Amino acid sequence: MKKLVSTLFLLAVTISCYAQKISEEEELRGSITPEREWWDLMHYDLAVEVFPNQKSIKGSNTITYKVLEKGKLLQIDLQTPMKIDKIEQDGKKLKIKSKGSAHFIKLQKSQKKGDENKLTIYFSGKPVEAKRPPWDGGFTWSKDENGKDFIATSNQGIGSSIWWPNKDHPYDEPDNGVTIAVTAPKDLMDVSNGRLINTIDNGTTKTWVWNVVNPINNYGVNINIGDYVHFGETFEGLNGDLDMDYYVLRGNLEKAKDQFLQAPMMMHAFEYWFGPYPFYEDGYKLVEAPYLGMEHQSSVTYGNRYQNGYLGTDLSESGWGLRFDFIIIHESGHEWFANNITNKDVADMWIHEGFTAYSENLYLSYQFSDEAASEYVLGTRQLIRNDRPIIGTYNANRRGSNDMYYKGSNILHTVRQIINDDKQWRSILKGLNKDFYHQTVTSKQVEEYISEKSGIDLSLFWDQYLRTVEIPRFEYTKDGMNLKYRFTNGIENFKMPLIVYINGNEEWITPTTEWQMMEFKEPIETVDVKKDFYVDFNDE
Repeated sequence: MKKLVSTLFLLAVTISCYAQKISEEEELRGSITPEREWWDLMHYDLAVEVFPNQKSIKGSNTITYKVLEKGKLLQIDLQTPMKIDKIEQDGKKLKIKSKGSAHFIKLQKSQKKGDENKLTIYFSGKPVEAKRPPWDGGFTWSKDENGKDFIATSNQGIGSSIWWPNKDHPYDEPDNGVTIAVTAPKDLMDVSNGRLINTIDNGTTKTWVWNVVNPINNYGVNINIGDYVHFGETFEGLNGDLDMDYYVLRGNLEKAKDQFLQAPMMMHAFEYWFGPYPFYEDGYKLVEAPYLGMEHQSSVTYGNRYQNGYLGTDLSESGWGLRFDFIIIHESGHEWFANNITNKDVADMWIHEGFTAYSENLYLSYQFSDEAASEYVLGTRQLIRNDRPIIGTYNANRRGSNDMYYKGSNILHTVRQIINDDKQWRSILKGLNKDFYHQTVTSKQVEEYISEKSGIDLSLFWDQYLRTVEIPRFEYTKDGMNLKYRFTNGIENFKMPLIVYINGNEEWITPTTEWQMMEFKEPIETVDVKKDFYVDFNDE
């Protein structure tokens, strides 16, 4: 009882720490406001000119949207120091009122339910320079080894409105994709999302026009400008021929040709586990960037210096982390989890990062062995802090703990053990990508889907691991042929199937938070827990 009171007190303190007041700015950014709710994104037509010497940009974004309900105020987001120069609809200039980064446009045209309308926003300024891309993002202005400009955007977390005006909330993606026209000095090339559909010679500059036909999350829209050279291949995938294109700095071509041999290996593994690559129409690209890399949809950026591991290191310290290029595998895994299936609120970003960190294990499982995958994921437990819950605060643009990466992957690895049927587990992972194809979802939807398809009620499991920082501890006592056992640190009524080894023999048990007894046919000498289950183990 004393232990239970202590645990509940800890949980109460934890919850109170994260239930901090939501500011107006957070609410405007993180919630589906009335000024967002009445219209549905259909398409972005984004045109940007980049001025490297001034570290500035200017451009326009024409938004096509469908009217769901009548509305007069429309919210668009753009962060300072970028500014909106003017907004027009049907040739008429519109008035705006701003609250920080949220801009409320007063529409003159009658907004009739079912209509598709357009709105053009002109903008300019010197966007925020990324301090530690991609985590603390914005624009990166750098030079390559030949002194040529090497420029890129990255804005997960900080938001795409750091450099272009848009509906900066993950719940709504443009149904018909985005067209991105980027103008840069003519001796450079821009690589953005989707397929290159046109290049325009403007004399001293050149415009590169890219088109995405699938829905796309706004933080995935990117600009990459450099002295690029191109090579590519055709991958024979589950949905036919997939174009795989690679854009790298001129001096890195030979290194890239060798290192990027891992890209089709990745595609084989992930199509096996997750189903078809979700964006055949838009192709797949690896694009060299002046930072580590990021999961820009159909335009995955790469900066891992053409080496295996995470900048040459093994995050798991198991040895297996040096058997693959972390950025190629991890960032490409996001094409399924982040880009195909996108969180509806950033509080549920573990859907992106947990499943994608887990994809590293599945790559090892496919290309090497289940033992390799197990050793790798167990090795990443050293990175878990359990400082706060994985799920963040809803309607406030607040993510959960960074444990969403490797606690997330260990949670999913544990679910694989509980299901104990890899054919079924693979069917669930593929089913997620099929049934939630190109959708924004909640954690609850994902949790309930896995419970339903596995036939196992995992609701207490999800609450324990996603919404608390407490890891269940398996405790036992043995007396002759009797084993007494339970979980501590569990939420009320918590239970979970578990594999234990009694005298070296595998046994399935289902501990709860209450003591249980099991009798065996011979005296109990040793008790151990299968390490693939993410539990603490109190060995007496």
